[in-house]
Amino acid sequence: MSHVVDADELTFVVNTGDDFNHLGFHISPDVDTLTYTLAGRSNQNTGWGTENETWHFMDALKDLDEETWFRLGDRDLALHVYRRERLAAGLTLTETTRDIATKLGIRHEILPMSDDRVQTFVNTSSGALPFQHYFVRDHCKPRVSGFEFRGVTNATVNPAIKFAELDAVIICPSNPFVSIDPILAIPGMKDGLRQSKIPVVAISPIVGGKAIKGPTAKMMKELNVPSTAVEVARHYHDIITGFVLDEADRSAKSSVQDLGLSTDVRPTVMVSLDDRVALAHAVVEFIEKIS
Repeated sequence: MSHVVDADELTFVVNTGDDFNHLGFHISPDVDTLTYTLAGRSNQNTGWGTENETWHFMDALKDLDEETWFRLGDRDLALHVYRRERLAAGLTLTETTRDIATKLGIRHEILPMSDDRVQTFVNTSSGALPFQHYFVRDHCKPRVSGFEFRGVTNATVNPAIKFAELDAVIICPSNPFVSIDPILAIPGMKDGLRQSKIPVVAISPIVGGKAIKGPTAKMMKELNVPSTAVEVARHYHDIITGFVLDEADRSAKSSVQDLGLSTDVRPTVMVSLDDRVALAHAVVEFIEKIS
């Protein structure tokens, strides 16, 4: 999307329910992944962390018998040291994120969903687990029965999100339960979007009954929810006005339309940068059509 929409017209609102304290650092996985991506420094092989990473810090921790399940590379460690110092100096997460983005040459605005602490817990057969423990440490193996967003009732929407100035909102094809729901659960977020009366378009993360990335389909199965794009549309139906299906799910278009949603069908599986740019163009065109 950053290749299609100018920086002064595009803001990224990022889930921080995954954030947690680890090894004395404030870890913000989704914010950092986006930051490295926009800076052109992301690790294309892992999908997280930085390119040309080394692991001397983790090797030293292992020698000290410390936890190494959440891996912080040496380059990544520098960002975490910088964030810790800025937060300790009294800056908010938004201010710190903006500062880091500026230093890395990023022109687009990256906004944490809130400056208040919200923690996603996954209720599982092994008990309630912080998301990163479920996702990284336990490799998504425990059976899921639900989710909690601890602290969300006392959280406020990031004040830098100016609902009255928005032209449209795009919900990316991320996990609806643990990547998008924490954002929408913040008091005032849904009301702000509804009152804006703008197109809110979601892209399905389920293609042909399978998740393109991550445990979305596994979670749906364990929650006794059909692993289909239609169910994702139904999950969002009280907030979105449009939905983008993959070509593999073209037959479901009428079912999505029956939910009262404008619907488009496009190739949504993104393997290359060209795929991402093509989908971004398609979604922007769809928004213009339904506006």
